[in-house]
Amino acid sequence: MEFDVTPRPLYRVSQPKWSSHAVIYQINTRQFSTQGTFDGVTDSLEHIKSLGADIIWLMPIHPIGKKNRKGQLGSPYAVSDYLDVNPEFGNKESFKQLVSQAHKLNLKVILDWVPNHSAWDNALVDSHPHWYAKDHKGDFRPSPWWDWSDIIEFDYSQPGLREYMISAMRYWVEAFDIDGFRCDVAGYIPNDFWEQARHALDAIKPVFLLAEWENRDLHENAFNMTYAWSWNETLHELAKGRCSVDRLRKYYSWNERAWPHNAYRMTFVSNHDKNAWDGTQREQFGDALEACIALSVIGEGMPLIHNGQEAGETKRLAFFERDPIEWQEHPIGELYRELIALKKSKPFLGNGEFGARMIQVPNSSMAQVFSFVRREEREDDKVFVVINFSDVPATVTFEESLHLGTLHHWKRNKKTTFSSDTALTLNPWGFEIWHT
Repeated sequence: MEFDVTPRPLYRVSQPKWSSHAVIYQINTRQFSTQGTFDGVTDSLEHIKSLGADIIWLMPIHPIGKKNRKGQLGSPYAVSDYLDVNPEFGNKESFKQLVSQAHKLNLKVILDWVPNHSAWDNALVDSHPHWYAKDHKGDFRPSPWWDWSDIIEFDYSQPGLREYMISAMRYWVEAFDIDGFRCDVAGYIPNDFWEQARHALDAIKPVFLLAEWENRDLHENAFNMTYAWSWNETLHELAKGRCSVDRLRKYYSWNERAWPHNAYRMTFVSNHDKNAWDGTQREQFGDALEACIALSVIGEGMPLIHNGQEAGETKRLAFFERDPIEWQEHPIGELYRELIALKKSKPFLGNGEFGARMIQVPNSSMAQVFSFVRREEREDDKVFVVINFSDVPATVTFEESLHLGTLHHWKRNKKTTFSSDTALTLNPWGFEIWHT
């Protein structure tokens, strides 16, 4: 008996060239502006562009259910109509204007899509009750393990549900020219549905799909990018002093060996979930925040900016009420601008297969200091990054030869010739970036 053992490509979704150095920016329309509307977002698109962002991800824009609603305004993830917009935000015409203006600025627009569940009073509950999952009593089922009492779950064994959901996604691409979707709890949905959706959407135009999940197989036939939850959790543990730098090395080893190089991973220090339930960026990361942001941008992965981070993210935004962001000039905004500008100036700092792998540079304080190089081999162009992941100063020397040569500091007007005995002294939670 003969078997075909020819290796097949693990990953068959082509990454668009425009995404090679892309940065993604998350928008909570309700909280983004004093108006809390689509127009409030449109008015600030040039600000978002100035940070270096290329993709804006809008949290769900659909009407919110009233039955079992949480708070006064409810969760955006309790959708009552997949084919309409939340009147709180404006109307379809103002949404079209948002997308049109974003495209004029070469910004892509992706919508947050909620396929796993709907509001209790979505019209589908009455018209197609068999599309919903039932509990052991035969009743509609909120998630049995989470406090998701304002939603009920779908049943993806129903072909009609799949057809409806894909048709609804197609509507937003065809009628509004959006560029893709961020798919909520994507791992709760069968992978073959996402393959069906990708095929149907790409027949209209190539779309960008982000999965709120961390699973390599989602990349095979459907998603451009998945959440790097493990990266975020590791950095959080480092910032709290609950693990050593070895855990971060294990993440990058796993990311390099288990995931295709052309699969984008989204690196982030904040998002709507983390902000609402775990705390502001500073609450979560303390004095390690700036170093973690630097790694999110210059290391492997596509960096995410959660709206308001650039203004210092001064509070946990209310999830079910109006709670506008307190906008101000802040050093974190300038940090993002400078890091993203460096990322975009170096071809080898691209995302996925467009960029170079990180290569570890061994140092004399491996339990405390993380150091690596990303480089363009043929031209000897490189970036050398050193981060002190501890609350005490560190003076380190480095082994091997990857970092050697005359390098410029990324921020200070200074250059240093690194030799085999060059030492760097870093402040607690400090970082250095050097480049050719």
